[in-house]
Amino acid sequence: MMKLIIQIPCYNEEDSLPTTLKQLPREVEGIECVEWLIIDDGSTDRTIEVAKANGVDHIVRFPQNQGLAKAFIKGIDACCSLGADIIVNTDADNQYCADDIPTLIQPIISGEADMVVGERPISKIQHFSPIKKFLQKFGSFVVRQLSHTNIIDAPSGFRAFNKHAAMQLNVFNEYTYTLETIIQAGHKGIALASVPIRVNGETRPSRLVNSMLSYVKKSGLTMLRIFITYRPLLFFTSLGVSAFLVGIVISLRFLYHYLSGEGDGMIQSLILSALLMGSGIFLMITALIADLISVNRKLLEKLQVKISRIEDQISSENGRSIK
Repeated sequence: MMKLIIQIPCYNEEDSLPTTLKQLPREVEGIECVEWLIIDDGSTDRTIEVAKANGVDHIVRFPQNQGLAKAFIKGIDACCSLGADIIVNTDADNQYCADDIPTLIQPIISGEADMVVGERPISKIQHFSPIKKFLQKFGSFVVRQLSHTNIIDAPSGFRAFNKHAAMQLNVFNEYTYTLETIIQAGHKGIALASVPIRVNGETRPSRLVNSMLSYVKKSGLTMLRIFITYRPLLFFTSLGVSAFLVGIVISLRFLYHYLSGEGDGMIQSLILSALLMGSGIFLMITALIADLISVNRKLLEKLQVKISRIEDQISSENGRSIK
């Protein structure tokens, strides 16, 4: 029996949650069981009561607000523990059209993808300003380059995962999971797909984007951090080689002037050259150490997936024994 769990991270969503839940399906073609799960991220309103009143099957909760990224990954872990074969993540503000869930999960059902991201019609969304539309598209372009994937709408939170992909996700960033999970999936060889989806009208201002400047800053830092995490050898080697080469050029300049009898007063250039070459060597050594740490982290992640699969198998066998 194939089981789908639709998860919704929530923080003070008592007003918008009923509308969102009303749109969610209870039956999807190709799926025998559809369940709903919300992650209450330390809400101080009646989010939990509203969820229960509207038929939510599972509720996981943080006592205090932890942020969207942690809420997302806690939901993923809970869905895997509950035996989900496919997990769909959507937002509590009813931004995404729930009627597109069958379209979203179809590449997973057919075996074409392990993870699917919904592609919003960015250019046609009326409540997106021109600058936001540009930043969304530019950010997605950068993520494509870093992840070596073809995901068109990287910031989209409307996405689906099979259990295999879900168990491999680890979110380190506290701001958002959207960019990191795509780059991570690209480097882990998880098969990704992108499908066009529809969106509903704006119900409330985004809580993730307080200002364009803040969004650009946090997103930029997120992508840089993820790139360093997954490509440390390339990052530190590039910096090290660049610094070393600049130091060499400055040394050659000093040597030229010295041999020409014009080296007096240029001792500062020699000192700067030595500092740059020394920094370059240090950064290249750092690259090797960081790469070894990265290899160790990848091994630990593989071990984590194997343990999760063993636990899942034991749980399934126990369930059959009980029956």
